Amino acid sequence: MINQKIYFEDIPKYLIIFIPFFLITGPFLSDLAVSVVALIFLINSYFNDLKKFYNNIYFKLFILFWIILIISSLLSENIFISLKSSFFYFRFGIFTLCFWYLIEKNKKILDYLFFSILFCFSILIIDGYIQYIFGQNIFGFELYNKFRVSSFFGSELILGSYLCRFFPILFGLFIYVDKKKKSKKLLFLITSIFILSEGLIFLSGERLALFFMNLSAIFIILMIKNYRKYRFWTYIISLFLIFILSNLYPNSKERLIDQTINDFTRNSDKLYIFSKPHNDMYIAGYRMFLDHKLFGVGVRQFRNECQNYPVSEYSCSSHPHNTYIELLSETGIFGFIFIFALFIIITYLTLRQFISKFFKSKVEYFNDFELCVISAILISLWPFSPSGSFFNNWMSIIYFFPIGILLWQINLKNPQQTKNLILKY
Repeated sequence: MINQKIYFEDIPKYLIIFIPFFLITGPFLSDLAVSVVALIFLINSYFNDLKKFYNNIYFKLFILFWIILIISSLLSENIFISLKSSFFYFRFGIFTLCFWYLIEKNKKILDYLFFSILFCFSILIIDGYIQYIFGQNIFGFELYNKFRVSSFFGSELILGSYLCRFFPILFGLFIYVDKKKKSKKLLFLITSIFILSEGLIFLSGERLALFFMNLSAIFIILMIKNYRKYRFWTYIISLFLIFILSNLYPNSKERLIDQTINDFTRNSDKLYIFSKPHNDMYIAGYRMFLDHKLFGVGVRQFRNECQNYPVSEYSCSSHPHNTYIELLSETGIFGFIFIFALFIIITYLTLRQFISKFFKSKVEYFNDFELCVISAILISLWPFSPSGSFFNNWMSIIYFFPIGILLWQINLKNPQQTKNLILKY
């Protein structure tokens, strides 16, 4: 029993706790951790009765989605290359089940995870502001283009993406921890972290990250109950900080505001979807979909097929920079419908709660903690913006990370209805 606890609980627990840190180092360690966690859970499932974690609507739909990815790869022009991405994609679904299982075994993992993410935010904030003020960070990484902060991510301009996507999870975990601790020192620290991290997202020069930060902030302020005023005022103060930074460092303002307006209207007689490169990639992706409506051209095959659908010199890239265009072009209507339906379901459920609040109904479908986690999932599924590749390992880990927490929380409310998980709402 002692060995089983070490191998089946302790090892995956610590790997999950360190994933936020591993993601800062790059995709290798974080993807290795996810793979090991998934493998351990499969072995654990073989030796122990863990059927309930598989016998639910979430996992059944995930497996069906995975099968569609496999079929898409088998029908592609580059079967082996495509299968490398799609065949092992199942590890993300198993990872979420293990995350759920571990929280159920020991809820303290959420406390440890909170402090893990808090530590990661703290070192990124300290290092990021050092880099912006002095021109380089503590490892000597210089500002990108002399004004964009990337901190430990170096030439990978994903600091803002990391912060904005983990921010709702951090806030949700703070709500969970604060209910127990009620520490003034912790409240002061987390308030500083919230405000400074939102300022750092601005300094990163990542327009999408800044948009997602505002989207999740507005969503949380509108939806949560007990911490609404607190989140409202931290958001207002962070906007004031961004206003100050935009005047002190106009280069960031020029990229985030002036260049965005210019990208939409590069030619005075024509409007583009976000920018001409985005516009032309979307057209190429849509043309691929028209020729491969059911299963697309194959997972991660946009980069190889886009040359057959020329629109301009901008239309060919590693991916079309929009989740839903990528799904349509690479997995067809079958792959697209799964993810889009998930977005619609989440939108419907949260709107229902918002309407019930508007009419002052006593019915509460989600608590504040759940709404923060849902916010993290929602910004990953948001269709009306550019995005990274849906099948990128680094992005996939961030996409699936909050799902394990939400599965545990939903099952916790009504353990007798595990088979109807999620659908009970």
